[in-house]
Amino acid sequence: MTINEIRLRDVLPDVFVGDSKAPGDVWLSDITFSRGGIYLVEAESGAGKSSLCSFIYGNRADYQGSIYFDSRDIRSLSVAEWCAVRSANIALLPQEMRIFPRLTARENVEIKNDITGYCSRERIEEMFRLLGIADRIDTPASRLSVGQQQRVAIIRTLCQPADFIILDEPVSHLDAHNNNVAARLIMEHARELGAAVISTSVGNHLDVPYDFVMKLSR
Repeated sequence: MTINEIRLRDVLPDVFVGDSKAPGDVWLSDITFSRGGIYLVEAESGAGKSSLCSFIYGNRADYQGSIYFDSRDIRSLSVAEWCAVRSANIALLPQEMRIFPRLTARENVEIKNDITGYCSRERIEEMFRLLGIADRIDTPASRLSVGQQQRVAIIRTLCQPADFIILDEPVSHLDAHNNNVAARLIMEHARELGAAVISTSVGNHLDVPYDFVMKLSR
């Protein structure tokens, strides 16, 4: 199965219901993210960007309105269908990264790659090298800096096929050099798959050429 479009129709987080502030470009709108597009969702803290990512990924359903994968309302997906979507159609890099501190950097990546079987061991090691953390690959994640953990999380996100790559503040802890390297890796991955990239930011954003920039407001 391929997902060609993600459509949001009149979506609003439950917590914002009754809020008189302007909704911006996303909430209470009819918008479509199309496969192959590159999107930036800019937001102030508290505007709901992580909620947006969680809604699309199916981690949360505390919103009004509807979200569709092509013509299918995502509220109708079964657990098995969500498992398939998350391993083959939608890749998510959450803001909090969800790194397991007792596992090594390599193990944090392999825990996903063992499920998808997408990347070779050599490719994983190459991504560690390109992102400047090859010497930390067998180090427990608890001993990595936040920036190093973010790079591990980026590598893990790329260890699967996807129609949509959703990145919640993917470079918030990276300097300009590592932002540039991460951007190249992500865009290379997206081009190979024909995937869309949906990235959020409250300031420091992924350094790629965006097709669409939209504001997320309360």
